[in-house]
Amino acid sequence: MGTAERRGAPRAGGTRGTGHRISEATFRGDAADEAETPVREGEKRQEQQYYRPLWVEEPARRRRLPDPVRTAAVRAVLLIAVTLIQAMVAFLCTMAGSWLAFPMVISSVVSTIAATWGALDVWVTRQVWNQRHGVVSVPSSTARALRRERRRARRQERVTARTQERIRRRGGAGQLSHS
Repeated sequence: MGTAERRGAPRAGGTRGTGHRISEATFRGDAADEAETPVREGEKRQEQQYYRPLWVEEPARRRRLPDPVRTAAVRAVLLIAVTLIQAMVAFLCTMAGSWLAFPMVISSVVSTIAATWGALDVWVTRQVWNQRHGVVSVPSSTARALRRERRRARRQERVTARTQERIRRRGGAGQLSHS
């Protein structure tokens, strides 16, 4: 059994390899063709029940790279590709004894430096973007505990400030001493 049969891909004649009878009109969406062939009501429901879309959307495994990082990555890939091509041409020219070998070796060295810069540029751009726009991180338990403690202290301060404001509005009623 091939992949088409396992996946249930349409075969010649409009049927799928799943063992269920589905008319060609189901795939093309022709209502007129289906009206011509006498099909009982139960079979129509069965045909529609087994109809599947051509593809199924799946969520991306990873989020898309930010635009500046993606731009730097594309630039780096292009620089590396050009460097590899230049290195290959330099090697072939050297093996052939061509006069073009020396200029190609020099340009390959320069391209290698540029490609290294391009790869570093991706890394630096990513770090800068993360620093400017924030990054989802998993803080250590100590940092989490300190944040929780600060939140608790701020909450307590707000409660105290509200209580003091309420006392002031009442004109001091409820205070035990006027000190």
